[in-house]
Amino acid sequence: MPTGFEFLPDHQSIRPEEIEPAVSHMLQENQRKLEIILEATSDQVNWENFADAVEELGVRLTNLWAPISQMNSVASKEELRQAHDSCLERLAVYETSLLQSKPLYERYLALSDRKVFENLDFTQQRIVTEKLKAFARNGVSLSKKDRSRFKDLSSELSQLASKFNNNALDATDAWSKHVLDETLVAGLPQANLEVARGLARDQGVEGLVLTLDMPCYSNVMTHCTNRTLREEMYEAYVSRASEIGPNAREFDNSTVIGEVISKRHELAHLVGFESYAAFSIDEKMVGSAKETREFLEDLLARALPQAKQELTAMQKFALKEYGLESLEPWDGPFISERLKESLYSVSDEELRPYFPIDKVIDGMFEVVAHLYDISINRINSRSTWHEDVSMYEILENERPIAMFYLDPYARAKKRSGAWMADCRNRRDVGNQTQLPVAYLTCNFTPPFDGKPSLLTHNEVLTLFHEFGHGLHHMLTKQKYASVSGINGVEWDAVELPSQFMENWCWQSESIAKISGHHETGERLPQELMDRLLAAKNFNSATKMVRQLEFGLFDLTMHMVHPTEADPRKTWEQIKNRTNLLPTKEYDRFPWTFGHIFGGGYAAGYYSYLWAEVLSADAFAAFEEEGLDNRATGKRFLSCILEAGGSRPAAQLFKSFRGREPTMDALLRHSGIRG
Repeated sequence: MPTGFEFLPDHQSIRPEEIEPAVSHMLQENQRKLEIILEATSDQVNWENFADAVEELGVRLTNLWAPISQMNSVASKEELRQAHDSCLERLAVYETSLLQSKPLYERYLALSDRKVFENLDFTQQRIVTEKLKAFARNGVSLSKKDRSRFKDLSSELSQLASKFNNNALDATDAWSKHVLDETLVAGLPQANLEVARGLARDQGVEGLVLTLDMPCYSNVMTHCTNRTLREEMYEAYVSRASEIGPNAREFDNSTVIGEVISKRHELAHLVGFESYAAFSIDEKMVGSAKETREFLEDLLARALPQAKQELTAMQKFALKEYGLESLEPWDGPFISERLKESLYSVSDEELRPYFPIDKVIDGMFEVVAHLYDISINRINSRSTWHEDVSMYEILENERPIAMFYLDPYARAKKRSGAWMADCRNRRDVGNQTQLPVAYLTCNFTPPFDGKPSLLTHNEVLTLFHEFGHGLHHMLTKQKYASVSGINGVEWDAVELPSQFMENWCWQSESIAKISGHHETGERLPQELMDRLLAAKNFNSATKMVRQLEFGLFDLTMHMVHPTEADPRKTWEQIKNRTNLLPTKEYDRFPWTFGHIFGGGYAAGYYSYLWAEVLSADAFAAFEEEGLDNRATGKRFLSCILEAGGSRPAAQLFKSFRGREPTMDALLRHSGIRG
């Protein structure tokens, strides 16, 4: 069998001027091939001559577009961005046209006929069933006028999402602070100081240049003793891409948010849903918007009393140690970190030397190799887009089964955050297999002055989280791309494998594998490890309430009528309910909330919390049966990772756990007594 890697994209050969012609040609070719398929199946439809052939068209388009999309995220340039964005409308129209095609719909309907359907295997039946739902959700039965409107809305929403993300990225890149007196940044970790000095040198100035990129911003907020600096950067950060933020006229997302909410509501209403929340949640694991709100409200009721106790402890500490009569938002991370150090004698900077990125990566590979009986090797880079990007292959029984790119460090013109994206999806065609390939992207502090990148424990969690997504994508055994890896998985279950992986960052055995002092190689001392583990649930209720604020904001914005969906007012109302740190008049956090306005989490941000229920319960099986129990690991591999979207997520979870999920393990793991 071929390796399946022969046709990896040549990222360095992607030219902005060639993107639009290539996409146009692909869409025209797909349309021509589709017409041939429809004509050939006008009398008799079966899986091979129709469904498999149609899926091949989608695979061809994904293989073309995935590297273009990734390059736009990690090496954004004006020409590339323009070329990328110019294709979005065409792609959205194409996808919607397929799902509004009555001839196409009729062929899938024919596959659902009892006599034909019974001869399909279970995975094929699920694909047909889900495809018919997708046709209905995209308005195949609407009038010609309404179908056209739905198509227009889909196209416009795709462009608005890109515009939202571009504004957020540009607003982040546009702000910087030139610092000549290094005493103003007292407390900032040495790694961040070196990066800031490097930025200053690059700009031809003395001193330091601070930015709103996450490695810089988060460390200023957490470690800088200069309260005035923290306040200045906080205000710049939470007002980005708004009507009052830096470069407001250029990058204001106010109108974009309004248009997104309005168009989503209209789109959902066209196909019979009372709100976009109802439309979105209809295809998720949780049953309805009402049940989703009840889930969030239940968690809030359990977590909020403890979060308020945690805030009280922070306020007492801040008054005693720093003379602060009240806490402001820019004090929260700083005081929280100092209180944690006081209580547990553990800090990010004390831990950081023990987590050089290469050691963490090698240890992470060792953990999953034992769990799933695989091996992971670094290989020579094949057309990567930056010198920091490395490539790896995953082997099972010494045969390659997957490959991934790892792009770990923050840099200019790279989207903030961390994510996994597909480059190639697993798919079988005859005796040939296209093997899965993933993009894993983070934004850690890069190496400097001959020293390796040293991660905080939170960054270790981020790496494990994204690798969990990657394993879900790469360890799949599905032969149809539409249910391969994360494809076809309900959105509120897709975070299960990623959050599951985070649990291994809190186990003594695995910490020993991922830690090693960057100078001496010494593993994390047992005494320091004990302090780290003791601090695991420090302010855990506060962190959960923060996630609940995001989830409730998202759900509320998509449940109400657009005329009532005021992002600033809604955000303030939800923040006032939790009554933790005060909300500032200039707080425009939603204006850069890319998950819901520029990504796929609209009316689905609750998925992170719901998946935490699933992941905690799944990890509890390892606690009960043994962390090193290979049988449990193989069961998780078989029931969850290999299965992809071939079965409903609830069914897959039950096959692994033997029962429905419960909230008990989440509350226990989080140290929440509610």
